[in-house]
Amino acid sequence: MNRCRSNANVKRITSVRFFLFAFLLVVSFSSCSKKKTQRIYLAESVVVLVVDGPRYSETWGDPLKENIPHMAHDLAPEGVVFTNFRNNGPTYTSAGHTAILTGNYQEIDNGGGERPLFPNYLNYWLKATKASPTKSWFFTSKDKLEILSDSQDAAWMGNYVPNRDCGINGLGSGYRPDSITVQHILDTLDTYHPNLVFINFREPDYSGHSGNWEDYLDAIRDVDEAYFTIWNYLQASSFYKNKTAFFITNDHGRHLDEFGGFSGHGDDCEGCRHINLFAAGPDFKKAEICNLPFEQIDITATIAEMLHLDMIHSNGKVIHPLFRN
Repeated sequence: MNRCRSNANVKRITSVRFFLFAFLLVVSFSSCSKKKTQRIYLAESVVVLVVDGPRYSETWGDPLKENIPHMAHDLAPEGVVFTNFRNNGPTYTSAGHTAILTGNYQEIDNGGGERPLFPNYLNYWLKATKASPTKSWFFTSKDKLEILSDSQDAAWMGNYVPNRDCGINGLGSGYRPDSITVQHILDTLDTYHPNLVFINFREPDYSGHSGNWEDYLDAIRDVDEAYFTIWNYLQASSFYKNKTAFFITNDHGRHLDEFGGFSGHGDDCEGCRHINLFAAGPDFKKAEICNLPFEQIDITATIAEMLHLDMIHSNGKVIHPLFRN
């Protein structure tokens, strides 16, 4: 009898071990299958350019598109234009940039006195790849935005921060013209060939706040020339051509006339919320106009998808209609 019980116990243990082994095998196979089906993207570099504060009605929303000739005629055929794109968070400069960088809407100090709560996609990429900071650059014409390259998160603060080139000479030094920012960008692309580049142009927000309508329109045209210059550089470079995802968007719009006019922004009126997004790259469709609704934090999620970053703090969704196939 004891021998029979012993044999039965052995059979039960053997059976349990067999099913445990089979379970682990299935889990392992499932994990491998997921890794194998992970999409591979052609883009090896990502450039995000934020044009500060134009109103949609003076950019893509203008039927004649007089202020954005390069975007309308040269760039739009190369990628996807999103006509229903929005800032669904606070509609001021630091908050808009924070949303694009981190994938989170946050009420944040607008004077350069507060880091975002969460790390941004450049931080995640530097940690994941262990690349040199010279492979990830943060350019802003507005010096106050330099602080957004870091975060408050104790595990991240001061770590995995991209190289910064902001304002006249860093945080607290004052704004610089966008033309200087463009030259700094081109020199850096030539020297370091960074894979990630984040850019802020102060115009047309800077001129918009002056209340001078013609200066504001001129600023939109100047920036249209500036981002087209950067696009042409990328297309002429063997390092970047056909290997770069290029995003152009805004941090916020401006008040509609009935809500105070173009000189200001910061509320939830349609003028402040309705902004632009253009994207071009080897993985994206060409000559497409997308009317589906998307928002700032979706840029972050899309970049994270392309770079295979597990951004656990990001709240956006991948912009699937952007991609080919």
